[in-house]
Amino acid sequence: MHRAALVAATAMATALVTVPATAVHAAPATVTLVPYGIDSSNQAAWWSPLDTYTPGNDYAYLAFNEPGSTAGTHRVAIARRDTAGGWTRLPVMNGAAQAEYADDIGHNQPSVARDGSGRLHVFASMHNNAWRYFRSDTVGGAPTNHAADLPDQGIGVTYPVLTTAPNGDLYLIARLDGSTARSGRLYRWNNAAATWTRVAVFAESANRAVYPDDLQFDAAGNLHVLWEWGLYPATAFRHQLSYLLYKPATGTFADHTGAAVTVPVSTATADVIQPIEAGEVYQGNDGTGPAVQSAKLTVDGTSPKVAYRYRSATNFMVRYAYVSGTTWVRDTVYSAAQTSAAIDITWHPTEQKRVYYTTEAGVMYVATKPGTAWTAAAVAPGVPVQRFAVERTTAGVDVLYLVDLTNLRLYYGRN
Repeated sequence: MHRAALVAATAMATALVTVPATAVHAAPATVTLVPYGIDSSNQAAWWSPLDTYTPGNDYAYLAFNEPGSTAGTHRVAIARRDTAGGWTRLPVMNGAAQAEYADDIGHNQPSVARDGSGRLHVFASMHNNAWRYFRSDTVGGAPTNHAADLPDQGIGVTYPVLTTAPNGDLYLIARLDGSTARSGRLYRWNNAAATWTRVAVFAESANRAVYPDDLQFDAAGNLHVLWEWGLYPATAFRHQLSYLLYKPATGTFADHTGAAVTVPVSTATADVIQPIEAGEVYQGNDGTGPAVQSAKLTVDGTSPKVAYRYRSATNFMVRYAYVSGTTWVRDTVYSAAQTSAAIDITWHPTEQKRVYYTTEAGVMYVATKPGTAWTAAAVAPGVPVQRFAVERTTAGVDVLYLVDLTNLRLYYGRN
């Protein structure tokens, strides 16, 4: 972006966030324009493009696609924000050249995580491709190609989502190809040994494809896993949003009640958050009936809280699910207008659940439920947000990754 245009855009973003909100918060989030242009392919709802590091510092890492060398291509990079608010661009390198791939919208948004040694890990641009994995060889350095380090070589991989464990290890879920089903698999990066291993095939069912959504660690050091099921080989509309708990200390799996689970689970044995409703059937890309599309989770202590989009009629509404006793309970957050694919959720010590969503018009909201009704406020008034991600830092701040596809801009926010 030209410097003059960048200064003007930054001023506009700063001015926009001074508009007062009328509902949950006294003011919208503080939003800053990231000083690097993005590619139109920088869009997906089932990925983890944001990581933060706050002990003693306040760093954020925003993995993104920038324009490639020709139309219809993109290059992979990381925008790193330091404690003082300064930005550094780290190119993701494939040998001597920056990693560059053909656009495949909805499938090539990169995922990033920082391990306990400060190395950055990036998974990028995989839609039934062999691993495209990059890792820093030095702390804070540009990631380089380390695809050969992963298990399950030579298999098509899609939808990589990863997170950092309390001990500095990383955990990754992804969908892997098969002849009659596409399974969900869980992998671990052992930070001390600097090696990847496959933990388990956690979900697989005949004639179905797994769609990874999210994974989060809780206060007890256990990993919560979230995914959907679709028709094999692929579909835009999914069903039976499902949950699983993995306990690294014992290498065992459980459902939301704590009961032991044998993996891989199937559609018949999975812990289903959103069951099949009246009139709902598994459908292909031309389907118009009830369906799930995109979901995220957070934890309150050790209790999972889930936000997801569900179409029961025309619009994809926003729903919230939580455990009460031994049962999943579902609540409608918003259904007045069509929403876009992205969604996220965090847990606030006083506001409790914060559910983030955008309307098809590009307005992003955060909703809470202080009493008996949900109340929403605009997050970044005036900034058209089509895709986003949110991560709550250990310092208690919701860091925002906001994608403006209208103007091809990326914003960093704090809420």
